[in-house]
Amino acid sequence: MFERPKSGERAVLVRLAVGQAADPGALAEFRELAVSAGAIPVAEVAGTRRAPDPRLFVGEGKAEEIREAIAATGAELVIFDHALSPSQERNLEKLFSCRVLDRTGLILDIFAQRARSLEGQLQVELAQLRHIATRLVRGWTHLERQRGGIGLRGPGETQLETDRRLIGERITQLRRRLERVDQRRARGRKARARAEVPTVSLVGYTNAGKSTLFNALTASEVYAADQLFATLDPTLRRRSLPDGGAVVVADTVGFIADLPHELVAAFRATLQEAAEAALLVHVIDAADPRRDHFVAEVEDVLGQIGARDVPQLQVMNKIDLVEGASPRIERDADGRVTRVWLSARTGAGVDLLVGALGEFFHRESVHQRLHLEPRDARLRASLFRVARVLREEVTEAGGWDLELELPRREYDRLRKNDPDFARACGA
Repeated sequence: MFERPKSGERAVLVRLAVGQAADPGALAEFRELAVSAGAIPVAEVAGTRRAPDPRLFVGEGKAEEIREAIAATGAELVIFDHALSPSQERNLEKLFSCRVLDRTGLILDIFAQRARSLEGQLQVELAQLRHIATRLVRGWTHLERQRGGIGLRGPGETQLETDRRLIGERITQLRRRLERVDQRRARGRKARARAEVPTVSLVGYTNAGKSTLFNALTASEVYAADQLFATLDPTLRRRSLPDGGAVVVADTVGFIADLPHELVAAFRATLQEAAEAALLVHVIDAADPRRDHFVAEVEDVLGQIGARDVPQLQVMNKIDLVEGASPRIERDADGRVTRVWLSARTGAGVDLLVGALGEFFHRESVHQRLHLEPRDARLRASLFRVARVLREEVTEAGGWDLELELPRREYDRLRKNDPDFARACGA
């Protein structure tokens, strides 16, 4: 029976192109992921395979190649850039006599290292426990203490059963605490909605430059580095717009290909900021040759969290690394801004993005003049809460002439549900 080692960073990296051609870019990203987790890659094993082997994921020949690499380098860990089933992971550890980690476990480990806020730590722990719960199977000797033999027989709960029970209880506790966090975030979103301060969420593939752009937009000092998942914890800051309005800018966790379902589920409260935003700013690394693939991966995750239909503005970042690129704006046939080219690092083009945000929210608002009678005091008070009043004059009859600007959705709601507002607008 194999006892799992508890430490070791020297790693053999394994990536197979399953049912497709080999992708050097994917291998490079996998290597960067491993390094981000603190691994020291000492060997890489690559190849192609039509379909995974049910027992080992790799074939017998490739398994022998991996075992030889372990022996030659003294590796203490084998990391697969694939999701392994519990039985595959167990069989590989028995064969290699060292720890085996799959892509899901690797990303979870990085998240565990990077989470700083209490909310982020709770989310990561929940994701880890959900993942570990699927791995509680026979094969790890420390999980089974009820064995046969003199003095070892008798009633009692096995360590495996104890671990399952304790993990289940901890998952329940974490869910309750995260529900409270979700409720607090929901109250914050409702407060912003009442104040009519729209939220702009920055989304994008990891390392596309979201945090750098966030800092450039809001004059903040959120940690930003040239590495995968440099920041995990969401940050919100207020930003004024050229027309005098304001938005709340939210920096969210970066996405990645094959993002573990456990993480999507655990971070749902955080990602809800994107799902309920008025606008998504999709930050794209313009200098990366795989950017179209990354865009598709981000769109897939947005679909999982229910944010696919949120209006979106693309930002082509890092133009300082693209030869001949310069700050500019692209528009569609209706004149709406669809894409902004900029460099968050140098600041070139950031002003264009700020202008595009102001233009977007101005187009989504309605400029209205209306006359209120003295009996419309209730309506006047509510308009001061939901609209931006540009001008007000008191009439001789004791009423008010107002000139205001309010979000189109609020305007449509009032026209439909409030007869006094419809009358005041001249309907």
